[in-house]
Amino acid sequence: MEGVDYLSDERNKAQFDVEAMKVAWAGSRETLEVSDRMAKLVANDPAFEKFTRPMLGRKELFKNTLKKAAYAWKLIVNLRLSEEEAKCLRFYIDEPAYTDLHWGMFIPAIEGQGTEEQKQKWLPLAQKMQIIGCYAQTELGHGSNVQGLETTATFDPQTDEFVLHSPTLTSSKWWPGGLGKVSTHAVIYARLIVNGQFHGVHGFIVQLRSLEDHSPLPGITVGDIGLKFGNGAYNTMDNGVLRFDHVRIPRNQMLMRVLQVTKEGKIKQSDVPRQLIYGTMVYVRQTIVADASKALSRAVCIATRYSAVRRQFGSRNGGPETQVIDYKTQQSRLFPLLASAYAFRFVGEWLKWLYMDVKQRLAANDFSTLPEAHACTAGLKSLTTTATADGIEECRKLCGGHGYLVSSGLPELFAVYIPACTYEGDNVVLLLQVARFLVKTVSELGYKKPVGTTGYMGRAADLLQNNCAIQTVEEWLNPDAVVEAFEARAARMAVSCGQRLAKFENPEEGFAELAADLVEASVAHCQLIVVSKFIEKLQQEIPGKGVKESLEVLCYVYALFLVHKHQGDFLATGYLTPKQASLANDQLRTLYSKVRPNAIALVDAFNYTDHYLGSILGRYDGNVYPKLYEAAWEDPLNDSDVADGFHQYVQPILKQKLHSAKL
Repeated sequence: MEGVDYLSDERNKAQFDVEAMKVAWAGSRETLEVSDRMAKLVANDPAFEKFTRPMLGRKELFKNTLKKAAYAWKLIVNLRLSEEEAKCLRFYIDEPAYTDLHWGMFIPAIEGQGTEEQKQKWLPLAQKMQIIGCYAQTELGHGSNVQGLETTATFDPQTDEFVLHSPTLTSSKWWPGGLGKVSTHAVIYARLIVNGQFHGVHGFIVQLRSLEDHSPLPGITVGDIGLKFGNGAYNTMDNGVLRFDHVRIPRNQMLMRVLQVTKEGKIKQSDVPRQLIYGTMVYVRQTIVADASKALSRAVCIATRYSAVRRQFGSRNGGPETQVIDYKTQQSRLFPLLASAYAFRFVGEWLKWLYMDVKQRLAANDFSTLPEAHACTAGLKSLTTTATADGIEECRKLCGGHGYLVSSGLPELFAVYIPACTYEGDNVVLLLQVARFLVKTVSELGYKKPVGTTGYMGRAADLLQNNCAIQTVEEWLNPDAVVEAFEARAARMAVSCGQRLAKFENPEEGFAELAADLVEASVAHCQLIVVSKFIEKLQQEIPGKGVKESLEVLCYVYALFLVHKHQGDFLATGYLTPKQASLANDQLRTLYSKVRPNAIALVDAFNYTDHYLGSILGRYDGNVYPKLYEAAWEDPLNDSDVADGFHQYVQPILKQKLHSAKL
């Protein structure tokens, strides 16, 4: 039945003010208002329909994306949307497109690495979309190892130009979004060669296609790399391949904020420190963490609503069967993911503050916090994207067989999201970077005070010596005790790695040998950051009836679930006894019962429209089964009762005339 809210009983169980929780999730009332307005603008406009997307062929799918991107740009211009509103609009359109790379990578690269003169020339063109750009770093043969890139940019002092060239097959640029078919320009990362000497990898602004007829310019071979994982998913994006055959560009198109090449071929370091480049990296990774909370919350919203709608087993005297969400096995898989979505949201909020702090310090030539901020964002990018990718897949399993339907929204969400585990730093490589920073911090403990998120290392002596004092279930709800457990685990794992590394004559050999242990130490450090930032959030003023209390429950679910999941670490480091670990698990079970009445209201607080969720299972009204049935008949395969090909291939088998069938 239309207009009936099948989840109204669940919503009536809520023990907190949902509207106030929406504000807590959004970060502020203003952010919520903008987000809500943009979400409804997209949801109510038929131009942004997306149900048929997975059924389209690649060419039709791509053309459809171009049409939506053009329509969105028209709306942005006509409605005079602010930068924040435009970003929000693109988010709710929910379709990977060339514009993501133009606004998210091309423009920030010029802003971060261009001189004032270069910014004045290129940014107005890019911001008005008179040129469309992408970010071409990754190659066929190299991704994580940026210093291994093979594309060359050789300075020719005779003509005052750089010559860009792809000397090998593996030097082909491979993967940049927007490159395949749309971008007119790119920031190309290449090996700078001046007077036969290599001077590191640098960015160059290169025009790829004619602004008249869009054909590739001489010396440029460019195209799309082909289909990717999923149906619609990321196939709306033209990830590209690009090769240069001695392509010349003016000298002033090298991004020269940090390093300059003069007309005479002299290399000049500018006054701007090289570390500024890390500022851009901190920004990009901070947005990835924020995106992780959005993707995970979306999957959790679908799985939670459907778990409340779905009933299976447990009928008594012919009464209704048990809601799937009431089974402890469902709760123990679903509720930690719900808690993780909130945890990632709040650590993302804190990272936004950290980026602003780093930015201000850089402007004042203060680089003291940069290594820690860089390690912190690298680690949190890895931790949150891995957990989110795994979490989306777990949500699909939590929805049983129907979760496998494209109309559940989960297969497409998974396919679109999982590249985040690789782009902007492979997740394992990033954890190894964090490990280097942790080991360095440990080695300097005698004479250098650790800062920021490694501050706890300054108390390493106490953390290594004193074990957990918890004796009752209730004590696992003491924030200081919980944080100390995570600090002790992280400190003990990092110090243990440091001690074992010291036994190797060659530190690099040791690092390679102990890599798996170092990764685990990094995960422990990053989980401590998320837990401590969630607890810090709860020490702030959070208005609304029952809002803070509900968030406290989620905070402890997140922390104690990690204690349970990584029990081996806590026991092996000797900080917890088996009895204390068992008490943590008893508390966790109690907390699941506290989440249960609030579960639907907690996902309603994400404030997602049905259009954005793109899921029949996650519908706000819970009217799942009739809509699944209707959707089945909309599949093109059901256009006729007898499938195309039946008479040609199946009927001869049925009639036993296979020898005369034309195969």
